[in-house]
Amino acid sequence: MAPNSTLPELATEFPGMIRVYKDGTVERLRDTDFAPPSAAGGVSSKDVVFLPELNLSARLYLPSISGHRKLPLLLYFHGGGFCIASPFCGKYHRYVSRLAAEAQAVVVSFDYRKAPEHPIPAAYEDSWAGLHWAASHRAGNGPEPWLNDHADFNRVFLAGESAGGNIVHNLAMAAGNPDFGLQMSLLGVALVHPYFWGSTPIGSEPIYPQPDAKAATERLWPFICPSSPDNDDPRVNPMTPDGPSLVGLGCKRVLVYVAEKDLLKDRGWLYYEAVGRSGWMGVVEIGETEGEGHGFHLYDLESENAEALIKRLAAFFNREMPSLPW
Repeated sequence: MAPNSTLPELATEFPGMIRVYKDGTVERLRDTDFAPPSAAGGVSSKDVVFLPELNLSARLYLPSISGHRKLPLLLYFHGGGFCIASPFCGKYHRYVSRLAAEAQAVVVSFDYRKAPEHPIPAAYEDSWAGLHWAASHRAGNGPEPWLNDHADFNRVFLAGESAGGNIVHNLAMAAGNPDFGLQMSLLGVALVHPYFWGSTPIGSEPIYPQPDAKAATERLWPFICPSSPDNDDPRVNPMTPDGPSLVGLGCKRVLVYVAEKDLLKDRGWLYYEAVGRSGWMGVVEIGETEGEGHGFHLYDLESENAEALIKRLAAFFNREMPSLPW
């Protein structure tokens, strides 16, 4: 049988994730569902537009509280390789709702434009706009009542998984630059299984047992950032010698979380070590989950390891800042 000539020709594919055809058609293969906002598990949620000119929305989460008690404010950024997923798909909605309940925090889960239609730096620009939108509530007179009434702007955190962890790092670097004018202080950032990479293999990467996953990771940054396709671009490799010093991180504490079977594990450890020796005047810590792979907690929130991760994050968002010796 002759091939169907009406089908577009494939240009590139990341199996199980995304296909791009030569006619420009983009087919996303997962995380395309929409879970509506809800009131369940002691947490209410709703959607708001935070960047009207691009019609970008965020999902807000508010735990059940009495009165007008102020809660930590968590600004969250989802993963998906910068090219799939959203705050509104089921796995992220369920996870962030659970995190809001455990941490007793007001959470804003931001959407951002995706590659390849909107390559890097679009995701960073949109996420930075989200931070400014959140900061507009710091005096209690912003557009969103949940933030005006319940968010404690002395306890602002950023968190994200995978690509979201990468975004968090880059936002923290921008927040530490006074020229960027963020009118809000960040107490801490949490990077879970962060997407960092580099042109030179490190640690166990050369013997990683899934060569297809490694090959896909090698191709990802050039795919999402064709204007600067080098895997040593400091936005994807913060440890590159040519990148800005990590001493510029604009927060007081950093938590990195890695998973034993994740290809990206060694990059997370290297980031932790680099932050620690950079001269940055804060507290950095790391945790590793044994026997698990990349993003495991998003798929089984009831597992013992997922519960342990969520509790560790919640404790990080609620811990008093220790006194520093300097």
